Amino acid sequence: MTRPDAGRRPPASLAAELLRRAEEDRVLTLGAHQPGPVPAGVRRMIERCRGDNGTALKAAVAEYGWPTAALVGEPASTAALMILLHAGDLGFQVRCRDLVADAAADGLCPAVHHAFIADHCAVELGQPQFYGTRINPGTMRPYEIRSPETVDERRADVGLGPLAEQLRSLPRR
Repeated sequence: MTRPDAGRRPPASLAAELLRRAEEDRVLTLGAHQPGPVPAGVRRMIERCRGDNGTALKAAVAEYGWPTAALVGEPASTAALMILLHAGDLGFQVRCRDLVADAAADGLCPAVHHAFIADHCAVELGQPQFYGTRINPGTMRPYEIRSPETVDERRADVGLGPLAEQLRSLPRR
């Protein structure tokens, strides 16, 4: 993997592609959130979409580095993050987590992007998360948080509100 912005400048079409791919995933996912079980065909469509999106993002990252807000604009960089979170390849997600951390530290993408991918990777690796962004859908409570007594300070550092506010906004089960 290269450092953010280390590759050649991506074409403007990359931003449009990232936005299109993230929107396709969003629409398919919303369609699956209907009462009752998700039909197998819909699950396959979501899996195919996410697999194709992950493959496209891997190619973009290999050629251009992480698609930072500085390179593709903040909406497309956020779309890249959403694609990454759904990519299903933990090794790739961990590699990109480090690229996103560098980009955020350099001011090339929002710090909150790092919070989301760092927490995602921590939970997937069976480790406590840092920012409390990952919520267990079964309990509607955060997965384990490292040093929970200072989580709101870390959240504030990346532009997130207090965890209690996030939890109040969640639907009740």
